[in-house]
Amino acid sequence: MAEALQHDIVIVGGGGAGLRAVIAAAEAYPGLDIAMVSKVYPMRSHTVSAEGGAAGVIKPNDTLDEHAFDTISGADWLADQDAVELFVREAPRELVQLEHWGCPWSREPDGSVAVRPFGGMKNERTWFAADKTGFHMLHALFQTSLQHTQVKRYDEWFATRLLVEDGRCQGVVAIELRTGQLRAILGKAVIMCTGGGGRIFPFTTNAAIKTGDGLGMAYLAGVPLKDLEFVQYHPTGLPGTGILITEAARGEGGILVNNKGQRYLADYNLGTPLDVGDQRHPQLRSMELGPRDRLSQAFMHEQEKGNVFEGPYGTYVHLDVRHLGENKIDSKIPFVRELAKNYAGIDPVHQPIPVRPVVHYMMGGISTNISAETVLPGLYAAGECACVSINGANRLGSNSLTELLVFGAIAGRNAAEWARSHPGLNRAALERQADVEQQRIAHDLINKHGGTERIATIRTELQLAMESGAGIYRTQSSLQATADKVAELKQRYANITLDDHSLSFNTELTSALELEFMLHIAEALTHSALQRKESRGSHQRTDFPQRDDQHYLRHSLAHHTDAAPRIDYADVAITSWPPGERVYGRAEEPARTPPAAHSGS
Repeated sequence: MAEALQHDIVIVGGGGAGLRAVIAAAEAYPGLDIAMVSKVYPMRSHTVSAEGGAAGVIKPNDTLDEHAFDTISGADWLADQDAVELFVREAPRELVQLEHWGCPWSREPDGSVAVRPFGGMKNERTWFAADKTGFHMLHALFQTSLQHTQVKRYDEWFATRLLVEDGRCQGVVAIELRTGQLRAILGKAVIMCTGGGGRIFPFTTNAAIKTGDGLGMAYLAGVPLKDLEFVQYHPTGLPGTGILITEAARGEGGILVNNKGQRYLADYNLGTPLDVGDQRHPQLRSMELGPRDRLSQAFMHEQEKGNVFEGPYGTYVHLDVRHLGENKIDSKIPFVRELAKNYAGIDPVHQPIPVRPVVHYMMGGISTNISAETVLPGLYAAGECACVSINGANRLGSNSLTELLVFGAIAGRNAAEWARSHPGLNRAALERQADVEQQRIAHDLINKHGGTERIATIRTELQLAMESGAGIYRTQSSLQATADKVAELKQRYANITLDDHSLSFNTELTSALELEFMLHIAEALTHSALQRKESRGSHQRTDFPQRDDQHYLRHSLAHHTDAAPRIDYADVAITSWPPGERVYGRAEEPARTPPAAHSGS
């Protein structure tokens, strides 16, 4: 193997969280040597596809406490409240900073920052740049990162394993996709910012690159995956492609209609249908802008009643924005019109958009504390691959882009401090580990002959098993069937064969390595869901339909073992808001209670 590459910090992932971590680390200690390892060119990271906006308190009629409460109640009280309070406090500062770096936030006529309503939030606090917010955020972050010359980018390098020696994380092994060469990239601290793993499901808004690599690497290195059973379905994806129609379309006044022409959400404790022109009425916002888990579950009930449309790619309902008019559609949600035209063949100015629930986001991930630290010293995580947890059982729309900024910055600063205070690296031992990884990949994949299993076959069977058994509604039997299937697929994976034995841009090899990670996180997810015998947020057990705070107001922690995952639990941090009923459509916020009264659960 070629000589190891050495840096002070290694950041894996070039999306919003990774770039924010790069900037924070470089600003904290300009003398540090920082590496950023990304499977794709940073501007192709999945952050670029985010449309709707980023949440942060900016208007005088809003407060940090209200943002915190909306987030906590939307999370069905599984969010750690100390983390949420930190998040909402830092959010406005990060969003203003992003504007200083060039993000063109949309404006009100008076020049102030424009905000729009978003699901589960009683006040308008979602900053946006038309409906290409992620695109503009990523541009601003990437261009700012270029100012820091101490950053070495490894674009189109695929990290496959963490390097752990002397009880601490000291780098990664990565493949340079252009040459196929495997290298050890050493660092005194490592930050994982690789996004989620929605591709374990067949119908998802997630880019093809979101295969859970970072979760898998941390999991195999002994770091638990927290709350992985909570997977968010977004209620408005395009049938067939899974392409997202942003929540901003509903934030601007779009309505959901079944095949009877009814605004069916009124039947699901999500408010009362009012005149669609009254877009800022709180009752209206509590319907189409109810939390994503509730809207996706309402679709399933409409499907059971036969109130949905049938199409070549399954069932769907209509998202109608025609009443907004062409001028507003083109000024506020132009990308929605573009997507609908290109991928559904309809013009939303004149026709309703076909939509259905689609896997969108993983609330769970690599378990971290409020400082973005994992239990493995020297390893940090931020963004969707991490679980701090501010999202609990259900993430509110527009919190995730802000989370990238807040915890990406925290991870960058803390990793920089760790790297300065832990200078030593066991180079020889780390290079030996990298040699073992190189031999594994060569023997088990590139040079292997005689296998009978195909990557695409196993991946398709995995995705179908996850959808059928661990989808919007789950039971003991469906989850057990999925767990059994995943175990079978893990055994069959050992017998896969590759047709391409070359080194340069071997996409078949990349797919095989991604599939290994997908199988591991699917197993952890399914076993976490099996153990949680309640319904909370996005985890809905029809055999256990009630939320059970007595037994399950706790975070699940999935640990890798040679057999099935071991599931442990940890307390949820309760500071000021004791658990209550999730009710939408009326003012239900309780008074803030003293922290001493609720120190844990």
